[in-house]
Amino acid sequence: MTLAHDVTGDGPGTVLLLHSGVCDRHMWDGQFHALAEAGHRVVRCDLRGFGETPIDAPHVHADDVRDLLDHLGVERAALVGSSAGGEVALEFTVRHPGRTTALALLCAAAPGHEAGPELRAFFARERELLVAGDLAGAATLNVDFWLGPDADADARERVRRMQTRAFELQLPAPDAFAPGAVEVADQDLAVIGVPALVATGAHDLPDFAAMGDRLAGLFPDVRRVTLDWAGHLPALERPEETARLLGAFLAEVDRSS
Repeated sequence: MTLAHDVTGDGPGTVLLLHSGVCDRHMWDGQFHALAEAGHRVVRCDLRGFGETPIDAPHVHADDVRDLLDHLGVERAALVGSSAGGEVALEFTVRHPGRTTALALLCAAAPGHEAGPELRAFFARERELLVAGDLAGAATLNVDFWLGPDADADARERVRRMQTRAFELQLPAPDAFAPGAVEVADQDLAVIGVPALVATGAHDLPDFAAMGDRLAGLFPDVRRVTLDWAGHLPALERPEETARLLGAFLAEVDRSS
């Protein structure tokens, strides 16, 4: 199955946007066209179980991403990943060597991280609400937990809709259709030689700052940024500022390549 996706721009290089685990490809509305106007061919997709991509079989997100790029005739791409999408970007880069030109990781999850107490409590509460059939309550929990102080009412409503849609797709799916794990060790990450941007939010959970520091300590070519205004979803909290951050990083990569 080909992931639901959009393509815009006609630049020489491709940028692939990978959404967070509480959103879908429309979380990138504030960056999608801006990056195309900056000279990139830009692709955004819905991973299985999000947006317009159903869960119809066992799968590995990183392999679905490979198949999408193959479908589009793209051999190599810069990957931009938010939260869980950042982990997918890392898994893709390790699992399919030579196909990533750069990594921009926004509040990314990292393989092998052990969740702290706040994150464990969140998942436990979310599970309780879902078991009780309270999808609206679980969606509200996610909105309140993940968005930072600069998120406006529109951003909050958009996350609510995207998360609710994800629940609707994922909850009825058989356990056998859960995404397959990709084992990624620190030594795998340490040999990722492409330029990397690792950005985290000052208002995010400590887990993500710790993962950002860990990744930045492993990558040989890295720019580490803390966004003093951001929570967990900077692309939705300050869309234009996030577009500028990504645009500047990708321009720097293009100049050095």
